[in-house]
Amino acid sequence: MIELDNRTSLEFDSGLLEAIASSFTKKEIELIITSNEEIREINKQHRNIDKDTDVLSFPYEEMPMAPLGSIVICAGHVEDKAKELGHTNGDECALLFIHGLLHLLGFDHEVDNGEMREEEAKIITKFNLPESLIVRNDG
Repeated sequence: MIELDNRTSLEFDSGLLEAIASSFTKKEIELIITSNEEIREINKQHRNIDKDTDVLSFPYEEMPMAPLGSIVICAGHVEDKAKELGHTNGDECALLFIHGLLHLLGFDHEVDNGEMREEEAKIITKFNLPESLIVRNDG
C-alpha cells in the first residue's frame, strides 16, 4: 500500500505507517523521505515558498485505480523534532505521516473548524503516539 522511497538514512517502522494508512484507505500512497535541501526545492517549486518544511502532501486526481497521492517527509525535521520533544524518530515520522495523510484525504487545518485536529487526535490515541504538530499548537 505504501510505496516507500527513503532517500536518507532515517530509520522508522514502516509497518506502523502501513497500519495507519490502511485504517483510512486501500489506495496506494507514495512516501518519500528526503533531505532539508530537497524538500526546500519541492516546497519552492510547488508552493512558491523558499524554505524547508517538515511534511508536504500532494493529492492525486480522483480516478479509479489511481494512488491517493504523495507524502514527502523531511528526515532532518523528524530527527530535530523527535530529539527536542523526547520521542523516537519513528513516532515523529508517524505523526508527520498522519498529518500528510489527512491532507490527502481532504482535511485542511488552515481553513477548517478544527476537524483535522480532532481527526489527528483520534488517530494519535488509537496508535498510542505522542501529540502531533496541530495538537501541540492547540494549547
